[in-house]
Amino acid sequence: MTPAPVPAALAAATPVLDPVTDPAVRPDTDEADASARDWLVVVWDDPVNLMSYVTLVLQRVFGHSRARAEQLMLQVHHEGRAVVAEEPREPAELHVAQLHGYGLQASLERDV
Repeated sequence: MTPAPVPAALAAATPVLDPVTDPAVRPDTDEADASARDWLVVVWDDPVNLMSYVTLVLQRVFGHSRARAEQLMLQVHHEGRAVVAEEPREPAELHVAQLHGYGLQASLERDV
């Protein structure tokens, strides 16, 4: 079965939307960019892990310098939590899983 042909008058009257030239067809890139980096990786304080161990894990997982990792570790220790990364959802989920693998308490939060 073949579809019925479109009448020439109707075909000529139907506009063709071009995503390159028509802004109505293009996705809103500002909104897409904002949603891509709206996820926070949060490390929580716990009574089990040594501060030096938390510092080492932050260096390994995120590539932080020792000074930055110590700063974040102290924030976790004194405030109970610290945002250790702000990134797109998939890498953030991976980092939370890696932190769990090292025995740290971590969560993923939507940035507001």
